[in-house]
Amino acid sequence: MSPKNNFSTYAPRPATLVKKEKLSDLVSLFEFEQDNGKALAHKPGQFIMLSIYGIGEAPFSVSSAPEAGNARFELAVRKTGTVTNALHDLKEGTKVGIRGPYGSYFPVQKFMGKDTLFVAGGLGYIPLRSLLRYQLKHRDEYGRIIVLLGTRNPKERIFVDRLAQLKERTDMEIHETVDVPDKNWKGNVGVITTLFPKVEINPQNTFVAMVGPPIMYRFCIGPCMDKGIPSKHIYVSLERRMKCGLGKCGHCQINGLSACVEGPVFKYDDIAPLSEAI
Repeated sequence: MSPKNNFSTYAPRPATLVKKEKLSDLVSLFEFEQDNGKALAHKPGQFIMLSIYGIGEAPFSVSSAPEAGNARFELAVRKTGTVTNALHDLKEGTKVGIRGPYGSYFPVQKFMGKDTLFVAGGLGYIPLRSLLRYQLKHRDEYGRIIVLLGTRNPKERIFVDRLAQLKERTDMEIHETVDVPDKNWKGNVGVITTLFPKVEINPQNTFVAMVGPPIMYRFCIGPCMDKGIPSKHIYVSLERRMKCGLGKCGHCQINGLSACVEGPVFKYDDIAPLSEAI
C-alpha cells in the first residue's frame, strides 16, 4: 500500500452517485464524486473499474474532461449486462467503488497546435467526448476541430442537446450520419465513411482520434490515409472486455498485448500488424 494513499491498487475506493441523466432508451449519464474529495486525475481515453456492492465490477471509459481539483467525473453507460443494469437502477446518493484510472490515453500534448479529426462510431463518442471537452477547455492551444459521428439510427443518438449546442459554435465543425433514418431525420444517411468527403483537411497537420467497433476501423483507417494523414498520426481505442485493469488476468490480451495496460489507446502504427486487433 502506498504511503501517499489510503487504498491499494486492488482495493476500490468509495465514490457517490450524485446525478444521473437518461441520454437514450439504453444509455444514461452518471456523475460521481470521489468521497476523498480528490480529482480523478484521468487523461482523455482512460477508463476506470467501477464496482457495485453485491453485484460485481466492470470497466467504463471516463466521459468527462480532466479537471484539477474537481472530485466529480462522468460515465456514460449502456445497459448490456448484470453490472450495467444494476448501475442504471442506482439511486442518487448510492455508494460505489472505483479503481483507476487505468490505461493509455490520447496524447493531448502531441495534438497541441495541430488539427484534430474525431471519428466516433456509436458509443465511441463516450471516450472521445473526454478529449473533445479537454480541447474545448483549452481551445487556443489546438487548431481545427472536426467531429464525425455515426449512429445506427436517430433513436440511439446520445448527448443530443449538447451536440446541438456544439454545432452552434463557429470554432469547430460536426458532421453526423445515421445508418437507418426515421421520418424525422433530416441529416446525412449512410455509414460513417460517407462523411469523409464532406471535410477538407491539412493532412500533415492533422491528428486522428478514432473510437468505435473494430469493424469500423477497417473501413475508416483507409479514408484517413487516402486523405494523406500519416499513419503515425492516427490513434484508435481498442476497448476489449477488461476484468482486472492491471494486465494480470489476460482477459483483454490481443496477440500478447494487454489492452488495459498498453491500451486501450494505441497509435495505429503499433497495432497495424495485429490481425486480431482491427
